[in-house]
This record gives sequence, C-alpha cells and structure tokens, in this order.
Amino acid sequence: MQFDYDIGIIGSGFGGSVAALRLTEKGYRVAVFEAGRRYDDESLPKSSWNLRKFFWAPKLGMRGIQRLTLLRDVLVLSGSGVGGGSLVWANVCYEPLDEAFADPQWAAITDWKAELAPHYDQARRMLGVERVPFETNADSVMRSVARDMDAEDTFHLADVAVHFGVAEESSGDPYFGGAGPERHGCRHCGGCMVGCRYNAKNRLDKNYLHLAEATGATVHPSHEVTDVAPLADGGYRITARRPGWGRKDLTYTVGQVVFAAGALGTTRLLLRLRDEGRFTEMSDRLGYQVRTNSEAIVGASAPDASVDYSHGVAITSSFQPDSDTTIEPVRYPKGSNSMGLLTTILVDGGRGPQWLRFLVTALRHPIAFLRSLSVRRWSERTVILLVMQSIDNSLRVFRKKGWLGTRLTSAHDTGKPSPRHLPIANEAARSSAAHMGGMAGSSLNEVLLDIPLTAHILGGACVGASPENGVVDAYHRAFGHPDVHVVDGAAVAANLGVNPSLTITAMAERAMAMWPNKGEKDPRPAQGEPYRRVEPIAPHSPTVPTGASGELRLR
Repeated sequence: MQFDYDIGIIGSGFGGSVAALRLTEKGYRVAVFEAGRRYDDESLPKSSWNLRKFFWAPKLGMRGIQRLTLLRDVLVLSGSGVGGGSLVWANVCYEPLDEAFADPQWAAITDWKAELAPHYDQARRMLGVERVPFETNADSVMRSVARDMDAEDTFHLADVAVHFGVAEESSGDPYFGGAGPERHGCRHCGGCMVGCRYNAKNRLDKNYLHLAEATGATVHPSHEVTDVAPLADGGYRITARRPGWGRKDLTYTVGQVVFAAGALGTTRLLLRLRDEGRFTEMSDRLGYQVRTNSEAIVGASAPDASVDYSHGVAITSSFQPDSDTTIEPVRYPKGSNSMGLLTTILVDGGRGPQWLRFLVTALRHPIAFLRSLSVRRWSERTVILLVMQSIDNSLRVFRKKGWLGTRLTSAHDTGKPSPRHLPIANEAARSSAAHMGGMAGSSLNEVLLDIPLTAHILGGACVGASPENGVVDAYHRAFGHPDVHVVDGAAVAANLGVNPSLTITAMAERAMAMWPNKGEKDPRPAQGEPYRRVEPIAPHSPTVPTGASGELRLR
C-alpha cells in the first residue's frame, strides 16, 4: 500500500523534532502534525498580557504558546506551537540525578546512564548549550539563600540553550552590554518563557525542525490529531482538524506513528484511542507512573522595582539545599505580569484544609494579603522559586465521565503521595523575601485548591521491561503495537529531579539512532525477545555529523 507518508509524528516538541530530523535523514518521508500554530520571532507575543498569543484556549480564540491543564492533583504548564514546549521553555539543560537512572521502573533493562551518555552530548550540541556568563540580581538573592540554608557550595550558574553572543558596542547598561541592533545574541530581557524575539533562544524550530524541513520533512501546523486508526492492510489513518471550532477533518495515511505530543498530550490521546477500540493491545499500564518532579513554585516580591529582578534569561542559576532538592530562580520580562494573577501570600502546610489556613493567614496579615493582589511591575519586583525534588512518587492519569463529558483527571499511584506543600520551599521563599526586603508568596492553586503546579509533567506511557510494568519497550515501541512509538516525556520512567528537556532530547536521540535506514533490515530484536544494546545506525544522509564538536547554532 502506498502511504501519504512513511512516518506520522504527532507533536513537534523535544521528542517529535528529534524524530523528524533523524528519520528524515534515514530516508523516510516524514510528516509532523502540530496542534499549535507556527510562530517566528516577530509574531511571538510581546508580553504575557497578549492573551490571544500567549495562552492556549482555542475555543476562546486564544491559540498561544502556553497551555494550562488542571487535573485533580496538579495544574500543568506545557507548550503549544511548532517547536512545542521549546517556545515557552526556560532553556535549562541538566542531566538528572543518579537516582533517576536507578529507578525500579526501568533500571533492570540496561545501564541507562552509560547508554544515554553520548546522546546527552549530542543533545547539548544540537541545542547549543552554554553556561550563563553573568550573575543577576536574582542570582545574588539565590546565593544568599543558599548561604542561609548551608548550601552555598552547591550554588552555580545554569547551563542553558541560549546564544549569548558578544556586544560590539556597549550601551552603558551593565546587563545588556549593547541594547541596540549592535547586540548579537541574548539581550538579558528575561523574555524566554514569553517567546524569545531576538533569535537568542535555541528553539526547536531553529535547530532540529529547521534541519528536518530542509531535508524534506513536512510540518502541518494547526493540525490537532483526533484519531489514529489502524488500516486493514497495515499502516494507520491519522485524522486531524483545526483546534477550537474546526469541523473539517483532514486525513492522512502513514506506515508508522510516533506519539510525541508531550507527556500529557500523548497519554490523553492514547487513553482515548484505547477506550475507543483503536489500540486494544495497549498495556494496562497506560496512564500510570506520571511524575511531576515533586515541584513547588513559590517566590518573593520586593515592595518596589528599585531593583530589577527581570534581567537575565528565564533561569540563570540553581543550588541544592539537600540531596533530593534543586532550587532555581525564575523570571518573566518587564510588562509580562499576567502570571502574577496566580500568586498570593505564602501559606504553610498543617492540619485542616489548605483554603482554611489561607483564610486564617489572610485575616492575620491583611495588608500583606492586599499587597499580594497587585501585579503592578510584578515581573520586575519578583523572584519566582522553582523547587524540584527527586522523591519517589507518581500519579495515575485516566479518563472520567462527568456531566460535562469525559475529561482527564488524576489520582495517587505509587510511592509517597505527590507533595501538596514543601516546607523547604517555604523556607527558601522566606529567606528570599528577607534579602529582598519584601514578602514571600505562593501560588493560588496551591493555597486555595491544594493543587501544586508543574511545568515538568512526565510519564504515562513509560519505558518498561514488559507490558506488565510499562507501555513501551526500551526501543520506544508500544507493547502490542510495534509500529506505534512514544518518543517524548510520556516515556520517561523516573522522577528526574531537574528540568527534563535535555533528557527527553537525549532519549529521543537514542531511540532514533537505533532505527534502520529506510529499506534496510531492522536490527532491533522483536518484541518479547530479551533486550540487547543496538549500536547506532548512521543515516545515509546526515544533516549534522553525529560526532560534531562545539555548539550548533542556526542563525
């Protein structure tokens, strides 16, 4: 049978973009289906107040780069658009803690740290990772907080996928080093998570996807996949439509499918397809082992903007107050104050419902509560603290019928319950506030709904040794459906404890390296056979040599 494409990739984030490039290099005709629209530097939102371009709510006419998904146990931030999460990504590129590679979910399969090592190196080159070359006002606060928590020796500047460049002239600004057109690279504006408009952030549409399209891959923006149906003679029919109120179905036939719509998007779609009888052999573990990095997002705000904390890139440093915890300062650019609507006064955990503790705290500190309602110059006054832990816990995500229809929800799965409150996070927030002469804060979803926020949702279709403990095998093929692949954060089997994008990229590089060139024999063992390590297969038409040294920077 002649298909429209050899491979259909659902999603264009860190997994989908890697798959698009590497499979195109190996001679396959590749299509990428992306629900979001295509943005360039000029069309990205100028601030988070541009709701139509920043937030994703297509039925309300908003088709922006930032998704918010509320489950029973967590509020999830994720990306949308050609380039996926890289559009709204904070750029941080860390390898996980060693505990992640030893997680029982996948540790028995292979030595993941050793096997992924060359692919981490390749991911760094492709993403153009650099160490932040300056220290900001927020970093000075973090260094002081680390000292307060006896962890100053762990403080370091971050490794980020940003092109800092050089300034040919100095404007006199100690941060910009040249704020006009003479500046090449990052302008230190803090706008990474609104969408970099200065060609400094190494988004996927500037590296992996750019090269994939140049090599022959086809990207279909505004194509939200609604169905993937197996065909009688092999292959699949993919049905997509414009997000929102789109009614016209667009169909394509493909030989194999790669799910790469992000952990939540991939898991949601696979759950629905299984429930509707499309993938009846899919493992019963689908939807389990969903991780959040055990996060808390707190912060501190100064009383005024006399010190500007918005300068820098989205995340510029980190420190580890204990072996399980990483804390990073996060920022939005000047004028992007809409996310401040999610913040309020800091509330400690304890007995009784969280909302009641919030009410008591607000009544005890009415002036502080009223000040917390203001978002005036919020991004300039505020240091957000992203607190992540490598604690063993997970959620189960599943579909639930209700009076408004079927929706995605969550419940506790294994390990310790996902934390609703991290005392160490509140300690860091109070220390930050003290050094800023301001007020510590938390997020409204945590103090009113007892629901934490995460930008690092992982799992749901995890790698496992068998269908009894995983959804995909170590080659990322779905158990029972070897022509269906999961190559994104949904396949990550452990709580990484750090920002996950580099790991997702490295795992995708590894998975694609084992694919045969088109028309050649597949070296991977058949499903059901014992795992064996497969040497990387060089593509017939490499775009970037896999052994290249130095950063890749597409201008």
